[in-house]
Amino acid sequence: MPTPDLATAELKLTGRITTASNATFLGSIGDTQVVYKPIAGESPLWDFPHGTLAHREMAAYLVSQVLGWNIVPKTWLRDGPLGEGMVQLWQEQDPTQSPVDLVSMDEVPESGWKQVLEGQDENGQMVALIHEDSPALRRMAVFDLVVNNADRKGNHILPMPDRHRHGVDHGLTFHSDHKLRTVLWGWLGDALTVEELDGIDRVSDELPGTLGQELAELLSDEELEALVARCTRLRLAGRFPPPSGDMPAVPWPLF
Repeated sequence: MPTPDLATAELKLTGRITTASNATFLGSIGDTQVVYKPIAGESPLWDFPHGTLAHREMAAYLVSQVLGWNIVPKTWLRDGPLGEGMVQLWQEQDPTQSPVDLVSMDEVPESGWKQVLEGQDENGQMVALIHEDSPALRRMAVFDLVVNNADRKGNHILPMPDRHRHGVDHGLTFHSDHKLRTVLWGWLGDALTVEELDGIDRVSDELPGTLGQELAELLSDEELEALVARCTRLRLAGRFPPPSGDMPAVPWPLF
């Protein structure tokens, strides 16, 4: 049987993700499982224009494609049972892997992991937020810098059985003001690799062309200008920047 046209074939709802802050549904298009976020189900935010989160998710996918690191699963905009929205291929993650974790201070690994912060849990015990020290997560951290991700929680990182890591939930991206909030601070101050710098260059090179034209239909002129400026600053600095501004450096909750 031919694969259904993912843009036009019937999208059937099969469930709802009740932990999401915006209306988020599981669905199917033929035999293809998807996530569907209708624009009509987006909750108003004080700092992001209402009704734009689906477009920002689509913009994040386009940038991910140009970076070439397969961070964001295939994403597209289309009509659905509750109107136009963002649709994304469902990813079956490996529940035995935890790329980001909260552990007691005496359980922090000596190698292979980065510690982001420490504090007390609800029982007064000292705990640490850690994430794996892997090329896949480094690339995701670079992606977050480029798109100005304001909401990189631990559970927005999907560990795949083959050790690949997908990033999801990119509605809070591309703000013209600095909004970076992430749990991936482990490489603060480290030099970017040649591969990472090449990825940033690919985005910068494509912004005057096809990528810029596609993003212009999803983002404001001011947001596009800020994207260009972020890429330029990041490329010139050549390293992971420290937190800046008055915004919290990490999202809350962390997961």
